[in-house]
Amino acid sequence: MNKSYLQSKIKSTGTAYLFWFFLGAHYAYLGKWGLQFLYWFTLGGLGIWALIDLFIMSSKVSKINAPIFEEIEKMEKREKDEDHARQMAMMAAVAGNK
Repeated sequence: MNKSYLQSKIKSTGTAYLFWFFLGAHYAYLGKWGLQFLYWFTLGGLGIWALIDLFIMSSKVSKINAPIFEEIEKMEKREKDEDHARQMAMMAAVAGNK
């Protein structure tokens, strides 16, 4: 996986709220299709589930995004370490030529 692919998978809290408000499709947006169908069939838990989701939407989005951010962080650290090793090798080569 590359970093731009992972960045495209990051979900937005604002978009999730828009899906919740207009379509009741916030679980579909988050990739939880089983919960989405259950949500629709129960009419948002007769409104109770919908009300609860209103307050915990940001934590749901954060849970979905957390593994993506961790993977991006690992990739950036690996890139930084590789760049550092490359620079050290170049410095060693320059010092060896003197």
